[in-house]
Amino acid sequence: MSGGTAPGDRKTRPSDAVVEQRRQDILDHVIEHGEARIDDLTSRFKVSLMTMHRDLDDLAERRLLRKLRGKVEAYPALTIESAARFRDTLHHDEKDALGEAAANHVQPGQTVFVDDSTTLLPLVKRLAEIDALTVVTNSLHAARLLGPKNDVVLAGGRYSPEYDSCAGPEVLNLLDSIRADVSFVSVTAVAVGRLFHPDRDYAELKKAALKVANQNVLVVDHSKFGRTATYAHGDVGDYDLLITGQATPTEEIEAALNAGTTIEIVEHVAEGQPYDS
Repeated sequence: MSGGTAPGDRKTRPSDAVVEQRRQDILDHVIEHGEARIDDLTSRFKVSLMTMHRDLDDLAERRLLRKLRGKVEAYPALTIESAARFRDTLHHDEKDALGEAAANHVQPGQTVFVDDSTTLLPLVKRLAEIDALTVVTNSLHAARLLGPKNDVVLAGGRYSPEYDSCAGPEVLNLLDSIRADVSFVSVTAVAVGRLFHPDRDYAELKKAALKVANQNVLVVDHSKFGRTATYAHGDVGDYDLLITGQATPTEEIEAALNAGTTIEIVEHVAEGQPYDS
């Protein structure tokens, strides 16, 4: 029997961004309810049972949830918090637009601090094209992206494979000894202007970074708002400028304005399309 393409296989496959967004939404639903039946998830997200099993297998392999017979369960809160890097694979277009806007605040010859947030990687790629910068970072990924035009100072300390970066006392000591023209930081979670991170060392690093620069810039995509994590590390009012996307909740914009922070809202072309199996 000769091979062929079944009618159902001719459907256009959804983009990687759409698949990742659906998996994020599934994960959020399971976290909110603690557990969910797989057939209920299939109905809720309007995908085939096979597609739902693929999504759940992927999330289970990342240890973001536990897959059981006929249902899935959320891990304890601490484990879920450590999955923050999963969210950083989303909203590529928005983060790219934020990176472009942030790069406009950098001039050749300046000293720039950039933390390890993956939201800032589009900015880092643009910094690689600006002449004569000194870039201080605790991110190994960022250091690798920066090219020969830049002098890179890598803040070393306890290495975290999850974040591909360093934190701890050694990093804090280095930050205490430098001065930058501008500092760029992002966050894991923001709730009514309050900033949070699931790891204490990284929360301390972000607080220390506020003392490094003449201008402190917070770059946050809309998905980080309305969330919390274990360790608070200040609020939006600690920063001179907030750069964010147009989908950021109104109450969060108001919280930043009330705190006296200047806000730059960046428009971008939205990613994605409706869920499809």
